[in-house]
Amino acid sequence: MDRKWRTLIIVCVAIFMLLLDITVVNVALPKIQRDLHASFTDLQWVVDAYSLLLATVVLNAGSLGDMLGRKRVFLTGVVLFTLASALCGAATSPLFLNLARGAQGIGGAIMFAVSLALLSQEFHGRERGTAFGIWGAVIGLAVAIGPLVGGVLTEYAGWRWIFFVNLPIGAACLFFGSRTLVESRDPEHGGLDIPGQVTLSAGLFALVLGLLRGNDWGWSSGRVVGLLVGAVVSLVVFGLVELRQERPMFDVRLFGVPAFAGAQIVAFTISSAMFAQFLYLTLYLQNILGYSPLQAGLRFLPLSLISFFAAPLSGRLAGRIPIRVLLGTGMLLVALALYLMYGVKVSSGWTTLLAGFLVGGVGIGMVNPPLATTAVSVVPPQRAGMAAGANNTFRQVGIATGIAGLGAIFQSAYHFGGTRAEFVHGLNNILLVGTFVALAGAVLAFALVRDQDFVVSAPAAAQA
Repeated sequence: MDRKWRTLIIVCVAIFMLLLDITVVNVALPKIQRDLHASFTDLQWVVDAYSLLLATVVLNAGSLGDMLGRKRVFLTGVVLFTLASALCGAATSPLFLNLARGAQGIGGAIMFAVSLALLSQEFHGRERGTAFGIWGAVIGLAVAIGPLVGGVLTEYAGWRWIFFVNLPIGAACLFFGSRTLVESRDPEHGGLDIPGQVTLSAGLFALVLGLLRGNDWGWSSGRVVGLLVGAVVSLVVFGLVELRQERPMFDVRLFGVPAFAGAQIVAFTISSAMFAQFLYLTLYLQNILGYSPLQAGLRFLPLSLISFFAAPLSGRLAGRIPIRVLLGTGMLLVALALYLMYGVKVSSGWTTLLAGFLVGGVGIGMVNPPLATTAVSVVPPQRAGMAAGANNTFRQVGIATGIAGLGAIFQSAYHFGGTRAEFVHGLNNILLVGTFVALAGAVLAFALVRDQDFVVSAPAAAQA
């Protein structure tokens, strides 16, 4: 087998591993809660610690690869992710687990940021399109089967094995990667943006912490107000810092392109409205309806599989239908899906969610391929890497802030150990809020994603 195809396998296995850890953990949360005596906020951080660090580090990690060498940085990310996975599996307290999850997020961000660069240096012309297509399919597969894999491992091996399973995979990637991958650098485009990294990380951490602790500490308390004000100030400073940087990790001027702004809004709204719901839907299936982790994972399959098979169909339509129509319609379907799930009753079974899962799968599958196309096709080719990193950041920030924000609304109706009726009331509240967030994303997609903003034609981008 040629080296380039071995490179593709190594990169795809590593990306599959890191993206699986975004969704695989959800069905294990109730068991983690019982074994580690975790609070509801602790459970939210199990997801948010990973997503936040992945979101904030990925923008700088690509530049680090340009400076130090992409092979070296990629393998360092594999080592960090694998060691952090071992620590997650060995966790003895919620704080231990969440710190290790943050380290996992950093390792995942490093691998993700340089993965396409490693493929780009090996594949050219039509073969590059094939390689990128396989890479994208692996991403979709990881998201699709995450709940099922998590359910199987949690039920038959224990929740710690959702992390321990990464050890042999990471070791194999390290062994074969050190022998197969070719080193490359691009020092002219390198350069770490330390002020940007610090201000973005501080702002997002303060925002999420303030939202997570608002109900416990009181929304008018000095701590919560201080965190939320600090978050706004830090994020404003981040924008000002990026405007003054010669090589910013995120050029905020790109928001002057309406389609670019629209792509980030769609990435944020689909993550905060739909993907952030999975934590609460999992708790409903297991803690309220009494399903095992495997049974809960199986019930997510309709949504996961439909989105997996709908995505390539949407990708092919991107060359024939205006992308704003695909994005806007997909987000309308996501809004409809959340509204169809709204109205859960104390006496309801899991099938009350089924119509929403089916429609949501179509909506997610319709959004993802044209969203990736839009993110990189409305900027000059030399800025495609930054644009892709920014879009991934908005996806992860959407998950993190969505879990925190929806959790604040959920906890206003339900407190840990409360009644079944209180839980259902809180779940209905966040499903309705998610409906309106997704609807706003649909309206803004229709309004902002304009054909004239595309630097590369939509059909060509879709094929690439």
